[in-house]
Amino acid sequence: MTTHTLSVSTGEVLRSTVAAASVFAQRSFGLGGRSISEPAALRRHPHIVRFAEVEADLDLLIDRAIAAIADGEPIEDEILGHYVHIASLVRAVSFREGKLLEQAVERLAKANPHITVLTQSLKLPLVKAALEAVSGNDWQSLDGVKLDCEAPAKGSYTPDLIVVNRARYAAYILDLKRSLASYGDTSRLEELKLKMMASAMVLPDWLYKHHKRTMVDTVEVAIVDGASRPSDHATGIWALSEIDDLLEIDGVAACMSELRLRFGSRVQQLLEAEARKALGVLETVVSDAARSSTMPGKPLIALNGPARSYEEELKVLLQHADEGGYHLDGSDEDQDDEPEPVRIRVGFARRLCRH
Repeated sequence: MTTHTLSVSTGEVLRSTVAAASVFAQRSFGLGGRSISEPAALRRHPHIVRFAEVEADLDLLIDRAIAAIADGEPIEDEILGHYVHIASLVRAVSFREGKLLEQAVERLAKANPHITVLTQSLKLPLVKAALEAVSGNDWQSLDGVKLDCEAPAKGSYTPDLIVVNRARYAAYILDLKRSLASYGDTSRLEELKLKMMASAMVLPDWLYKHHKRTMVDTVEVAIVDGASRPSDHATGIWALSEIDDLLEIDGVAACMSELRLRFGSRVQQLLEAEARKALGVLETVVSDAARSSTMPGKPLIALNGPARSYEEELKVLLQHADEGGYHLDGSDEDQDDEPEPVRIRVGFARRLCRH
């Protein structure tokens, strides 16, 4: 068994987007139906998908995602106030975009008859031996190591997708992120890679036992960045624009790009509508407050408390000092005495009992 992160050969040029964009100008129709004539240099894989062929399905996925975002009921927030609906939408977008990417990849993968995409019940055990192996060894040195998925484990990891290529007896553990920008320089990304690699060591046994005796001899892991920032295949980071090579289907990246454009347009329409509502409410409140402040008989509110002169404030301070309320000189007669031992109580906070 081979377990490693995905990579492509050095110097290889990814031109899937160009290929998908050019196919519309290269169609020809024969007596036996439609045939496709594309330049051989632009074709990288034997299978191809065009957005026009999956447009209805992908638009339906977008509609469902937008409906789920709009249906959310935000909880009142004193800080966000009238803008709580906008914040709720933004949080929902972050979650729904990731799900949308997963569903779209599953749909587009059908263009390759050798590909099976697993999306349900993907709870992979984090076997202790696997975690120790990937923590204490170079990933490349673990090539060929396969572990029992029923061995003692420390938790589990659920990938977004598991892609099985039956023709090559290969499996891919994919984690799709809408953007890796939020990970920054934190250790979260390294922790994710650790879980993915540990899961890869038990995946062949897990597939055989839990998915109809599916057999693979190669397992590869990849974190796919939906924002398509620069990838690093040596560390398992792939841009969404390179996903053609993962599924071995030309045109997938172009379809995903169009999907994100359409989804982004719909999301921005939602946010703009909600922002207009929030600003409309705010303008009403401000105008009401302005009118009430100019009404006769109502004094203006002193935002900084009672207005006192410097002399008045000093008089109040001196009065408290005479009464023992303040120690202006900072002295303490008992500060040289040894503190008496006290019993310290620890525990959860409790409400004080009032008598």
